[in-house]
Amino acid sequence: MTDVRTVAEADFEDWQRALRTGFLHEPVVAPEYLEARRRQFVPGRLLGAFDGGRCVATFRSFAQEITAVGGAPVAADAISNVTVSPTHRRRGLLTDMMGRDLAAAKERGDVVATLIAAEYPIYGRYGFGPATWTTEWTVEVPRAGLDPRWSGPEDGGRIDLVDAADVRKLGPELYERVRRVTPGAVDRDELWWQLNTGAVRFGPNWTEPFYAVYRNASGEVEGLVSYKSDDTWHGKQPHNTADVNGLIAATTAAERALWRYLCSIDWITKVKSGWRGPDDLLPFYLPDPRAARITTHADWLWVRILDVVRALEARTYEGAGALVLEVVDRAGLAGGRFRLEASPEGASCTPAAGAGADLTLPVDELATVWLGDGSLARLAALGRVEEAREGAARKADALFRTSGRPWCPDVF
Repeated sequence: MTDVRTVAEADFEDWQRALRTGFLHEPVVAPEYLEARRRQFVPGRLLGAFDGGRCVATFRSFAQEITAVGGAPVAADAISNVTVSPTHRRRGLLTDMMGRDLAAAKERGDVVATLIAAEYPIYGRYGFGPATWTTEWTVEVPRAGLDPRWSGPEDGGRIDLVDAADVRKLGPELYERVRRVTPGAVDRDELWWQLNTGAVRFGPNWTEPFYAVYRNASGEVEGLVSYKSDDTWHGKQPHNTADVNGLIAATTAAERALWRYLCSIDWITKVKSGWRGPDDLLPFYLPDPRAARITTHADWLWVRILDVVRALEARTYEGAGALVLEVVDRAGLAGGRFRLEASPEGASCTPAAGAGADLTLPVDELATVWLGDGSLARLAALGRVEEAREGAARKADALFRTSGRPWCPDVF
């Protein structure tokens, strides 16, 4: 009989072996890997399924903050490391673990739950919807039309190469500036910076990247990029690719300068942008935007609303209006009828059991528009949202949609 329970310290190595098995990694837990992973161990936040003393499914959650539209931090239950071993598929183990975790998150007072979905079809049945999307571009540098004589920013700023220790010192404050104005961005703790600069390593395959910062004319750091390069030559000609691990910028001047820097590195003929927001300005920094070819466009951050009132009141709205929403939640965590009254000055969301609903929608579809992306009119056309009053979906779009699309820079 398979037993789903909270993972204790004594189970941790077996849990890690099951995690690696589920992700088709070598099912060997080296001591240094285990020690690094142990830093993520939070008592009570790891679940596992055990059969005959062996772990066969894994589930981890941790505390997170996500930025709502307008910049408010919202308490989230971040979900990661979800696996079921191939011998135990289709037995309801994920459903059991997910139900336990979401119930605990609701009791803690988390407003939403979040995850990055490895596969699209899995998480809608648990009330999650894709709330942000991501795009990756490959820039063909010779086609971009950039001046090859470029030697640095023309605005008085400068690009400096730095090392990992500098990044751990400068990066957190810069990222917080970016996160506070980026709907969908999530917080980064000290361990995140250690893992992403090699101070803590999950394995022996770490390759040190290059790091560069943009400083404005006053010397303030406004942008940071981490990137790697391959070593590809054809017939004594370099054809190297700069592969961006991450680029954050607090100003468009910094963002423009860092992309220009990457495209000016000798021997680099391609730049892979890494995961960017779908409306990123990168192509339009180039004289020929067609030189930036989309190589990936996909769903990214998935959100599950746990508290409709707090979620809708946490964000801001660019327009003014009122709507009655019937939110359907099969799990019973966040359903009900609510009246939303919103304006640029603020919003209130109150239970409205006696009022007629303008729109009826599943909780996962509410999640797709919560961060300002998606369209309720499109969802109505697809039959996923029901209009009780003609034009209600378009009216809702005027409230929910934002001038810029949300973006989550991280995977977790």
